[in-house]
Amino acid sequence: MTCLPFPDIDPVAVTIGPLLIRWYALSYLAGFIGGWMYGGWLADRDPDRRPNREDIDNILPWLVLGVILGGRLGYELFYVLPYVPESLIADPWQVLRIWEGGMSFHGGLLGVVVAIVSYSLYHKFNPLAMGDIVSTVVPIGLFFGRLANFANGELFGRPTTVAWAVCFPHGGEDVPRHPSQLYEAGLEGLLLGAVLFFLARNPNIRRKPGILFGTLLVGYGLCRAFVEYFREPDLQVGLIFEYVTMGQLLCLPMIIAGAVIIQYARTKAAAK
Repeated sequence: MTCLPFPDIDPVAVTIGPLLIRWYALSYLAGFIGGWMYGGWLADRDPDRRPNREDIDNILPWLVLGVILGGRLGYELFYVLPYVPESLIADPWQVLRIWEGGMSFHGGLLGVVVAIVSYSLYHKFNPLAMGDIVSTVVPIGLFFGRLANFANGELFGRPTTVAWAVCFPHGGEDVPRHPSQLYEAGLEGLLLGAVLFFLARNPNIRRKPGILFGTLLVGYGLCRAFVEYFREPDLQVGLIFEYVTMGQLLCLPMIIAGAVIIQYARTKAAAK
């Protein structure tokens, strides 16, 4: 079987003396900066409502903290503790070593939700309104993050015979695999981002808090669950019930919660 050679991409983007700046770190930076700019622009479209641009500026550090801590804790709780508990028990401080890798989107999402709810309730406005703005910018981070996963040669796909298969260095140099990172960048980043962008342009939708947030949950859940059929399962987890992955199981409550939130937003708006 033949496959496309993995491009010779150095995971380190910039070296400044002893400081190594990796593509993965730059992907997070691009996601946060792009999200901050786009979120502020979106808040300005409804100047009579909160959250406003000042709220977007103020909540950004808490969102960064929620993504990093939630993503790291989520990975340890979902992918490490149930399968290799001895690793976490022997070295519990590994949870804090984010530079060693291991981040969970679902954990990061929970961290962001905690930040949104806490900030919004403290400032006395609807958390779903903030959730809507944050939801529209999430695909920016997902897009750059999945490209960084590809550059690192990690989270690669399952063996395949498709013409565009790639041989990843860490996946067996002679094993053609799906470039599942690029599938996710296209679906979770570009496609979902486009859907949320066009929905957010509609003022009627923006005035129904929860529609955009629910759409993110449903859209990401469906895209991720689909791509999981092409993505190599985590080594320590494998397939659950010999068919589904941990990612797919975690997406199920997301999809249900998203559908409930969308229906709630529509019902509440109709009752006014």
